[in-house]
Amino acid sequence: MPGPIAEFIKPRAAVLQDMSGDSEARELRARAARRDVTERRRIADRLRQALTHEGFLLHYQPYLHLKTGRMEGAEAVIRLKHRRRGLILPHHFMPIAEHFEVINDIGAWMLHRACGDGVTWPAPAIVSVRLAHRQLRNGHLIKHLIEALTLTGLASERLELCLTEAMLIDDDLDTIFTIKAMASLGVRLALNDFGTGHASLVALKRLPLGTLKLDRHMVQRLGQDYGDNAIVLAAVEAGHAMGCSVLADGVESEAQCRLLEDIGCDCAQGPYFSQPLTSEDFLKRW
Repeated sequence: MPGPIAEFIKPRAAVLQDMSGDSEARELRARAARRDVTERRRIADRLRQALTHEGFLLHYQPYLHLKTGRMEGAEAVIRLKHRRRGLILPHHFMPIAEHFEVINDIGAWMLHRACGDGVTWPAPAIVSVRLAHRQLRNGHLIKHLIEALTLTGLASERLELCLTEAMLIDDDLDTIFTIKAMASLGVRLALNDFGTGHASLVALKRLPLGTLKLDRHMVQRLGQDYGDNAIVLAAVEAGHAMGCSVLADGVESEAQCRLLEDIGCDCAQGPYFSQPLTSEDFLKRW
């Protein structure tokens, strides 16, 4: 019977259907989240297996002094070996590793391998290793660092450990203590992704940093307009004001290289100079 009753019943039925649809959507999202967690754990288990079966290797991204053109060192970049896919780049697996304790074991392996390779390079070549946030909070990083330097014989001043601004935004006292303990061992400290705005200059000034690495997105915008150039110039001047050397990451062209040199940037790395190399090939290029 048409009229007010029908008008009432139709919306009510539609509401019930929508509620049922929302419930199904929530269930689908929950299932997807559970599958994602399960897949992440499976990958973390495979990474643990890779550690015990020589499933990782390191390549090295060289960096050069812009004025002299001389290579000064190289940054370690991890690769995962795969039977069918070949070498897998770190952005495919390291973010997952950083959610699990396996990142501490991978980090310790990287330190040992990088120091072992670096000691075969002629002095004063520097080997740089990126640290994960979880490593700083683990409590075993200093122990791993001392073991790597002692067992390989690499001089501490030839090892550079790279942090990120995101590691410093909470101003955690344990993190600050670990950073200062690393510096007390004589290793160099670098800050990656400088210019992304996570940490204040006041916070950075309190840390014993020796190198600031400009974020690659800042470098890639160089030359696009005056504002982008001014931002990079300000970052370089801020780094120098803190007594740090400034390195530009991700340089892809001669034009970027020239602009960086004009701005006063000290060093640079990226595909314009070289792709990541094996330790042996880096040594041949030295």
